[in-house]
Amino acid sequence: MRILVTGGAGFIGSHYVRTLLAGGYPGYEDTRVTVLDKLTYAGHLSNLPTEDPRLDFVRGDICDLPLLLDVLPGHDAVVHFAAESHVDRSIEAAADFVRTNVGGTQSVLEACLRTGVERVVHVSTDEVYGSIAEGSWTETWPLEPNTLYASSKAGSDLVARSYVHTHGLNLSITRCSNNYGPHQHPEKLIPLFITNLLAGESVPLYGDGRNIREWLHVDDHCRAIHTVLTRGRAGEIYNVGGGNEQTNLQITGRLLELCGADESMIRWVADRKGHDLRYSIDESKIREELGYEPRISFEEGLRDTVAWYRDNPGWWKSIKHQQAEA
Repeated sequence: MRILVTGGAGFIGSHYVRTLLAGGYPGYEDTRVTVLDKLTYAGHLSNLPTEDPRLDFVRGDICDLPLLLDVLPGHDAVVHFAAESHVDRSIEAAADFVRTNVGGTQSVLEACLRTGVERVVHVSTDEVYGSIAEGSWTETWPLEPNTLYASSKAGSDLVARSYVHTHGLNLSITRCSNNYGPHQHPEKLIPLFITNLLAGESVPLYGDGRNIREWLHVDDHCRAIHTVLTRGRAGEIYNVGGGNEQTNLQITGRLLELCGADESMIRWVADRKGHDLRYSIDESKIREELGYEPRISFEEGLRDTVAWYRDNPGWWKSIKHQQAEA
């Protein structure tokens, strides 16, 4: 079995690759993995077990169709993580998000079609649904994205859908809630706040802190993706949630406790443009149809995540230093 993982040097993709190569998915212990990653600011070779003989790394752009056509032959499946994913950056660099998330996805799927790849999972986000005041989104909810990031991911989902219905590509889509865990780039809320607090710096909290998100540990998310890869149905969408909701203020309070800080470390900042108030997904489909459920409680996962950043200062300090110089 050979699997190509796009964006496999990033946060979620690298966790999937590490788990796969470590034998974390029964029946796939001998799988060979090719990682295709452009190594932008969010991708790092240090996230990957580069010494593993079953791992091949290709540095490249998912928009490069000739490269994809050269790399893909011989692969049985593709797990497509690669994407621009930070909402704040999408406000300032919209074209990059459209190019990578929409155009890049089309290139990946076209290459899969031409080279006869048997199975594809397209990894997306709950943000394509917009914002919901009450209740939870099912997979049939209309797409009403409010940010450029979410719009570009919704566009990529529609491209993926077209390759299923026009060309018969054996593809499923996953839409996850907010992820957290080790190796997450410190531009995102949880690692940003953890690393700031560990460095004795304040944490910038948007607006009134009342925005609500549902949180999912990266390990649970990757198990869900692999479950969909192996047992999901072509053309189907599967929501993947963490089963809990937290306001950003609640998250901040817990991180302050875990890092031994108090509320004086909160720095209130102007709210983000177009900031969605609440996300909540109904994940009953993946539970009932595929037997998946998250294993890691939010309290356990958050505690372990803080411990990982505390134990690996070299990893995040170098990234923050690079950001400061950029």
